[in-house]
Amino acid sequence: MLGLMMAEPLRVATIIEHAAKWHSDTEIVSRLPEGGIHRYTYAAANRRSKQLAQALLKLSTENGDRVGTLAWNTHRHFELYYGVAGIGAVCHTINPRLFPEQLVYIINHAEDRFLFFDLTFLPLVERLAAVCPTVEKWVLMAGREHLPAQSALPGLCSYEDLLAAETGDYEWPTFDENTACSLCYTSGTTDQPKGVLYSHRSTVLHAYGISLPDSLGCSALDVIMPVVPMFHVNAWGLPYAAPLNGSKLVLPGAGMDSASLYELFESENVTFSAGVPTIWLALLQFMREGQRQFTTLRRTVVGGASCPPALMKAFVEELNVTITHAWGMTETSPLGTGSRLKATQLDLSSTEKAAVLAKQGRVVFGVDMKIVGDDGHELPHDGVAFGDLLVRGPWVVADYFRSGTPGELTSDGWFRTGDVATIDPDGFMQITDRSKDVIKSGGEWISSIDLENLAVAHPAVAEAAVIGVHSDRWSERPLLIVVRRPGMELSADELLNFFRGRVAKFCEPDAVEFVDSLPHTATGKLLKTQLRKDFAGYSVA
Repeated sequence: MLGLMMAEPLRVATIIEHAAKWHSDTEIVSRLPEGGIHRYTYAAANRRSKQLAQALLKLSTENGDRVGTLAWNTHRHFELYYGVAGIGAVCHTINPRLFPEQLVYIINHAEDRFLFFDLTFLPLVERLAAVCPTVEKWVLMAGREHLPAQSALPGLCSYEDLLAAETGDYEWPTFDENTACSLCYTSGTTDQPKGVLYSHRSTVLHAYGISLPDSLGCSALDVIMPVVPMFHVNAWGLPYAAPLNGSKLVLPGAGMDSASLYELFESENVTFSAGVPTIWLALLQFMREGQRQFTTLRRTVVGGASCPPALMKAFVEELNVTITHAWGMTETSPLGTGSRLKATQLDLSSTEKAAVLAKQGRVVFGVDMKIVGDDGHELPHDGVAFGDLLVRGPWVVADYFRSGTPGELTSDGWFRTGDVATIDPDGFMQITDRSKDVIKSGGEWISSIDLENLAVAHPAVAEAAVIGVHSDRWSERPLLIVVRRPGMELSADELLNFFRGRVAKFCEPDAVEFVDSLPHTATGKLLKTQLRKDFAGYSVA
């Protein structure tokens, strides 16, 4: 017997429609890449999103077409989230920090028909255009006055001109909730980047999930400023959760430096924020140097990389701001866990509480997880046993977009995260290692294999290994360990210069150590566990 309830499909457009109807005068504030502050309401955002939808339909956009973005956190990017998905097309957010070759691969693999970009990225897209043949039209996300006098970009026009030609009198269509709504690519840590294609259903459910009190706890009382970029897993879902809850939304644009962020925190009365540890480490130093305090900011969530316990302690004790540690990945939309205490843990000592909260946290409803050994059997949740971390749920990836190869699912439907973890009796998960040799620096993944392959391309290098070492600022940075070829001279500076221009700047190793030989397993593989022991305590500035 089926229930007798309405079968209203979960669609992204219903979120902005809800905000426009019930939180119509709540503000969205943006710092614009071209300068100045933009301010309007959810009602106005809904109307402009509909104008964008009309413009895309006039360009013959069809269901499933990919619309790319190279953009910061602004109101126009927010409108693209809703205007593109609202008509059944796919909003493809692209990380501009990737190496140009990766950007070309991603745009061509996705077959983006249109690409919207901020003024900041005009020089970049002019280099990309000639090698991205699927893009029919390039749209500068600014007014006509910012268009270049001459450009080789096909069909270049201004965003504001596109919208000005439309009325906004439009009704969002209804379609299957499993329709794709957005596309994000992984960073390509061990091979080419992989596309994760989210559905309307998964996105709306994820927005509900991150709104829960023991998750991110979004509320109509909050002023939310996502510092995590909107090209990083949809800013962790906050552009959906904020209007879903009626929260005021503050978007910092390209101004990610500490002074610019602090100015917005204070001027807009921000209560809640989110970002990678690198942002908060820099902001802490800025606050200390000026003996500053936050007036309204009281909590933030840190993800993308492990949060140093010292940072969490400093924010609470010096700034009266609580940091919630969280874990997730592109493949989990991204939120998987949040570190909030249970009632039974409230009587723990402050040291014991800090140890619990330093873990990645416990699962949000909508995600299930387990750890398994090499034999695939589940391991106990005793906080000691560690194994491969597997997850499943309605906002967890089932397969990669146009992968051409089998996905990362087990035979019984669990996703292999590539992380190694423990789970304690209270359900708190802690990442202990990575099954793939990747380094996570400031929220960005860096492939050790790619760096090793490049190092051995140098004529004076016989063998190379890359491991992650501690960094106060970036959490983890790549250390290059090298065996020179017999009889050849090679300095650390010379080898570091060899990497410049060959990989993205954030991927370049920070230091080089020369050794006589590297440890290997019986099968000839590099024994990185031994290298991590040998260089334990190593730190880069």
